Amino acid sequence: MNDSSARILASLLETRTGQLLTMSRRWRIETALKSLMRERGLTSLDKLVSMLVSAKEPALGGEIVEALLNNETYFFRDRTPFETLLGSALSRLEQARARERRISIWCAGCSTGQEVYSLAISFAEQAQRWAGWNIDILGTDVSRSVLDRARQGIYSQFEVQRGLPVLQMIRWFKEEEGQQWQISPELRKMVRFEARSLAEPPPQPGKFDIILCRNVLLYFAAPARRAVFSRLAEASREDTMLMLGAGETVIGQTDAFVSDPAHRGLYIRRPEADEMPLKRYSAA
Repeated sequence: MNDSSARILASLLETRTGQLLTMSRRWRIETALKSLMRERGLTSLDKLVSMLVSAKEPALGGEIVEALLNNETYFFRDRTPFETLLGSALSRLEQARARERRISIWCAGCSTGQEVYSLAISFAEQAQRWAGWNIDILGTDVSRSVLDRARQGIYSQFEVQRGLPVLQMIRWFKEEEGQQWQISPELRKMVRFEARSLAEPPPQPGKFDIILCRNVLLYFAAPARRAVFSRLAEASREDTMLMLGAGETVIGQTDAFVSDPAHRGLYIRRPEADEMPLKRYSAA
């Protein structure tokens, strides 16, 4: 693949998703696009890019973007932050919402849905505690193909074993033919999925109590990250909790969120964020 082709693919990915295709990630381009090349009988990435530029297949750009996205995820990914969020942090939020009895959660960049269903499992296993509450769990992703898989709730043997103890597998999944596991209807009813880019306005209901945006912003340029934090702030209440990936931080990116002093690895929205000028969070 020549440099011109690489620049075209990088520009396509950034334009459609906001993600950068850095030099350190270019090694995986050929592997990611191999199936598309094989389907079209192409022998090189340059020929695939030529077909893209020719615009003879309008859907090709979307297929390339889908293939280039990193959809790495698994159930209860990194147990420690989940335990922190669902422990004393959630108890604090439970007290704050005791009168409303409603908690809205947004999982941004949810991929094939394991993070969303991990949250659903956690609430379902404490059904008595949350009886009478409205727990709304929304997963969004720019990739429609991974969202289709998330909605189906069907995972391979490897995928369910990765992060789930045997007892949770047996309780919440039914084994199907071909070592496929179907998640329970009870959990599927608790969640919803929506195709949405982080470059778009926040989804409804618009004000979330918990936002998970983990290992997504690693691939964004600094101006794009600041713009995303602006949208996350727009979608937050004054005490909203934000969880990022282990290698991500709000420091130097936004003034709307600060580290939660009581819970390492979590961030809370600053009450005065509504009064801050939007330009401070813009991509400009």
